[in-house]
Amino acid sequence: MKSIFLQLGLLGAFATCVHGAEAPLATQLVTDLTYVTPGRLVDIGNGRRMNILCIGAGSPTVILEAGLGDQIRAWAMVQPQISRRTRVCSYDRAGLGFSDGSPRSGTSSNAVADLHELLIAAGIKPPYILVGHSLGGMYVRLYTDKYRAEIAGLVLVDPVSEEQGRRFALLDVSTKTLNAQYVEWLRTVCIPEAIKGFDKDSPLYKRCVGEPDARFSAEFNEALAANESTAVHFRSVWSEWANVFTSSSDQVRSATHSFGDLPLIVLSRAPFALQPNETQEMRDAKNQLWMELHDDLARLSTRGINQVVPGAGHYIQFDRPEAVVDAVFEVLDQSAVLRDVPRAAGH
Repeated sequence: MKSIFLQLGLLGAFATCVHGAEAPLATQLVTDLTYVTPGRLVDIGNGRRMNILCIGAGSPTVILEAGLGDQIRAWAMVQPQISRRTRVCSYDRAGLGFSDGSPRSGTSSNAVADLHELLIAAGIKPPYILVGHSLGGMYVRLYTDKYRAEIAGLVLVDPVSEEQGRRFALLDVSTKTLNAQYVEWLRTVCIPEAIKGFDKDSPLYKRCVGEPDARFSAEFNEALAANESTAVHFRSVWSEWANVFTSSSDQVRSATHSFGDLPLIVLSRAPFALQPNETQEMRDAKNQLWMELHDDLARLSTRGINQVVPGAGHYIQFDRPEAVVDAVFEVLDQSAVLRDVPRAAGH
């Protein structure tokens, strides 16, 4: 679905969790309903189940972490391709997709704790290559900081930085205001309407749930909309939004340290075009800041690189899926070489 983020201008401000880039560039039509139906529901304790989809075989296992408020449908164009070389798993965070809601807030630390419990309960053993899109980029980095021995490599797909909220607010104070207004709108408008039950013909339904995405079939869009119009979905989206630039960023910032020589690729979207109600000077400054933040993330590893993907918006995995697949395979190859070095040296 294409969401209200575009209408509010939050894409130009933060580019965090739009259900689709600013313009659909990929011609692939996704019809596989696996990505909008329950897969394996794993009990992680305390009466909670989480939805996970694993395909392929091999090691390291690639773990796909979706962006803010998103679910496994974010990986429908890349997961099947990655499975040709190794095992790859996508999953739904608490309250999103087909995972049960959580009484805890949607913070980085809670997301990482849930993923760790899920991987243990599902019997998915390390090593892992973690792939995080948008806010998922912060989550996989925190997971790596906490469980470094389990991680063979990282791919960050147009990731959110823990410095993003602060730096963008210094550049343009309206971004902070827009974000606060959107969080409050979710809480006071979309959540109550979801509890009551949306009228699918109403303008509010289109504003909260979004428009059909041309990259997905009609049946796929219908199933996705049904899932994303529930109260548990909106509560979870609201909680992640409410924490992204406060608690979640603080948790990642406090844990961040060098990843040494860990294979790391950052994929960055092409520069955004001029957005409504901004000058070209401001747009250029925001595009430059986005790249600076991603360069900083790449420097977390001596092997880190930041690659701009021409023609791609925030959802690189939709606009240029082959770029994401190639980056995963590159990290997979690098990690294999590193794993062989100690053995070759006789250690």
